[in-house]
Amino acid sequence: MTATATVRVMSPEEIAARAGGETPYLLWPERATVFAERAMRLRQLAGRGHAMQDFLQFMAEVALAQQQRLAAHPPVPLPTAQQLDAAARAGAAPLAPPDWPRDPAWRDGLRQLVQRVRPHAPPAMQPVLDEMSVLPDDALEAQADALLDATPHGLDLAMAPLVAAALQVYWTHLVLAVLAAHTGGGQPFGRTDDATTCPCCASRPTASITRDAGDSPGQRYLHCSLCSTQWHMVRIKCSHCQGTRSIAYQALRPAGDDEEDLAAQAAVQAETCDDCGHYLKIVHRGRDPLVEPVADDLATLTLDLLVSEAGKQRHGVNLMLLFGEEAAEPPPDPGGA
Repeated sequence: MTATATVRVMSPEEIAARAGGETPYLLWPERATVFAERAMRLRQLAGRGHAMQDFLQFMAEVALAQQQRLAAHPPVPLPTAQQLDAAARAGAAPLAPPDWPRDPAWRDGLRQLVQRVRPHAPPAMQPVLDEMSVLPDDALEAQADALLDATPHGLDLAMAPLVAAALQVYWTHLVLAVLAAHTGGGQPFGRTDDATTCPCCASRPTASITRDAGDSPGQRYLHCSLCSTQWHMVRIKCSHCQGTRSIAYQALRPAGDDEEDLAAQAAVQAETCDDCGHYLKIVHRGRDPLVEPVADDLATLTLDLLVSEAGKQRHGVNLMLLFGEEAAEPPPDPGGA
């Protein structure tokens, strides 16, 4: 497989015209389906004879366990109206991990996840699950701190996907619970000073997704790596520097295929910026209605490698598979391959 570029980028006026109305800034995760849809997509991708088949299948089981936990998540402390207002006035995300204290419920969720995925885990993961089952609370909190830190020193890469999974459930629940608590009382989340990170929890995106239905056809949304919220950013802007002059698109193609045709039709691309040297994956629901940002990002690791070899640095992060600048060495293969 090789990477190629060339697609025409629509102007903001064209995008707005196609949208047919005002574009909502925030799209919320669906409590009943957010992780279940990810599990379905991971299974579909694994079933295509993918080189990372074992890993994708295991991540599908993790996503199903996440969905079960989210559906029955216990109540946890939420920010007060005063805290939300203070964050809004400061232009900050109210649930940013450095500022929002984690409730112990996330650790209970992690231990539940470990037990639920154990019957489906490959042999190479069993010792890791055994160790996680007996880790004391302070050790789990240290792993969470390392995962959420921009420079994750001390992070156990074998444990990281499950620690991340529990944190994703917890923060997704936080966002949805805050929304439910403020129904009719005004919007608790909004634009922040940093448009490149999540307005709810200040995390980086995993990838972006273009929508093809509802109130936002043709619009691009960044998908939060932690709380699953999506926020709007026009497609001609770099998700890192917000520049618009040097945007290009890269896509995987089988050798011999027509480059121009693939660049225009690929469901998963890397949006690159020559001005700042960063990139972010973009998945197109209009080209494949089942694309899911986290799942399709995992399944296109080869595209990351090719774009990185060309000198581009990843702006986004996938907490299910840390690599490159997020980790000092590649994570172990749960399938033992």
